[in-house]
Amino acid sequence: MSTEQHQTAPAVGESRGRWRRWRRARPFTAAVLIALGGAEMLATLRAPLGVLLHIGPQGLAAYLVPTILVICGVLLITTPQQRVFYAVVSLVLGLVSWLTSNLGGFVVGMLLALIGGALAFAWTPDKGHPPTGAATKPASHEDEHAPEDGADTVLLPGMQSPDPSPVERG
Repeated sequence: MSTEQHQTAPAVGESRGRWRRWRRARPFTAAVLIALGGAEMLATLRAPLGVLLHIGPQGLAAYLVPTILVICGVLLITTPQQRVFYAVVSLVLGLVSWLTSNLGGFVVGMLLALIGGALAFAWTPDKGHPPTGAATKPASHEDEHAPEDGADTVLLPGMQSPDPSPVERG
């Protein structure tokens, strides 16, 4: 009986580890907050309150802004490389929702969208662990392009050498 328990435990631990790695490879919490903010705004629009009435183009914007927020939340999870664009769109639409979507979903949806947008903007991928299959250059290759005059050259993040050759540029 104990051998069966030991055989299933690593499989559960591996799936948890894979989930954790997948979730950390993208701005997951930010995306969930943005999507929840948009969903909450949509829910307040459908609520039978009758306090705020939207007619005409403002009525369309009342549904369009939260829908785009939900889409931004989903796109943040699927394409984290574009996180800055989706974060800025989420921040702007979160502020616009104050005017268009029942005071931003009675402030709750607006705050969720703004906090999620700020988290998405601040999120950075983990640079310590390169993705599998990434090509690494040998250390001697970086020394080929060292400046001859001995001046210190500051490299921007992601740069391999101060003046890459046309072959290195792609």
